[in-house]
Amino acid sequence: MKKVAILLENMFDEQELIFPYHRLREDFEVSLVGSEKDKVYESKSGFKIKSTHASDEINPEEYSGLVIPGGFSPDFMRRNENTKALVKKFNELNKPIAAICHGPWMLASCCDLKGREVTSFYSIKDDLVNAGAKWVDKEVVVDGNLITSRNPNDLPAFIKEFIKKI
Repeated sequence: MKKVAILLENMFDEQELIFPYHRLREDFEVSLVGSEKDKVYESKSGFKIKSTHASDEINPEEYSGLVIPGGFSPDFMRRNENTKALVKKFNELNKPIAAICHGPWMLASCCDLKGREVTSFYSIKDDLVNAGAKWVDKEVVVDGNLITSRNPNDLPAFIKEFIKKI
């Protein structure tokens, strides 16, 4: 069975974590990857979920893709060198990386976005443009191995494109 990883950190958007988690579990083995293993992380609204792996123990070569939920969790993800290194390695291996809402903040920190087309929640548009990306306002944008979307309303299209890439 193919494996996928979903990044996890405090202040995640529960829809952007739970919808992909359960949909992907239908066909894949899913790892919830936090900065620490077996740590309980809390969403913006108080929903709690425990990580299954730490970002420094994941080998991207064993995974088919990576999902980065939004909320404010990407701001915390960007502070962890192991998590940033993990995303960089997925990108170097050209593995699918799906980032939604504020998730593309991690792409700005970990990937070369020069000339890449992406979307996100509108408030981080400037960060992505400053990282060299071409930002567009679309439900889902696929540019090579990167799949990006704007908000929870885009989740069905977002996950369909991610699964196609895998």
